[in-house]
Amino acid sequence: MALYEPNASLVLASGEVVTGHSAIREALKGFFALDDIRFTREISVTLSGDGSIAMLRAAWSAKAPGPDGKPVTVNGNNVEVVRRQPDGTWLFVIDNPRGGD
Repeated sequence: MALYEPNASLVLASGEVVTGHSAIREALKGFFALDDIRFTREISVTLSGDGSIAMLRAAWSAKAPGPDGKPVTVNGNNVEVVRRQPDGTWLFVIDNPRGGD
């Protein structure tokens, strides 16, 4: 949850949008339960004029052992909006893991 602003929004595969840490945590609990998940991403970034907001687009792949121990791979193309924080880090404002599909 440390990657999200407190009132960030996450777009679920169903198209439903959930907002806030509690709702995002609940929506991602199955994902967080996976062991040994491996991500690959190819990211492109577009910055706002003042450099405080960025749109990220990426082709991503996630691989983890399934319940039977065999690898399961999920792929997608995301669109995300992040905002620069006062300490210089970036946090998600909008996370749409399949927004580029």
